[in-house]
Amino acid sequence: MALAPIYKIMFLNQGEMYEVYARQVYQSDLWGFLEVEEFVFGERTQMIVDPAEEKLKNEFSSVKRSFIPLHSVVRIDEVEKEGACKVREVKGSSNVTPFPYPNVVPRPKGE
Repeated sequence: MALAPIYKIMFLNQGEMYEVYARQVYQSDLWGFLEVEEFVFGERTQMIVDPAEEKLKNEFSSVKRSFIPLHSVVRIDEVEKEGACKVREVKGSSNVTPFPYPNVVPRPKGE
């Protein structure tokens, strides 16, 4: 029996790049969002603790389903096994955050 696939999802959130692993990823019924369910965190038996992974584990520990805006998603990969979840600061030359916009341009009335 084949195991359920695991997906690596990379997305932007408030100036940081999140890299998380989940078993369920699909387009949401909410327009413009991606649904992510069943987050997977690696079970560590070592004494070394990664603060970034612990931050994500605490942030998503009680989350059943997460809705991520489509324009924030950078990449989704199907992987064979989960890796370490990461949070990285995105370096940019500007301190201005762009306003989110829809990917579809509305048509003027009458067309």
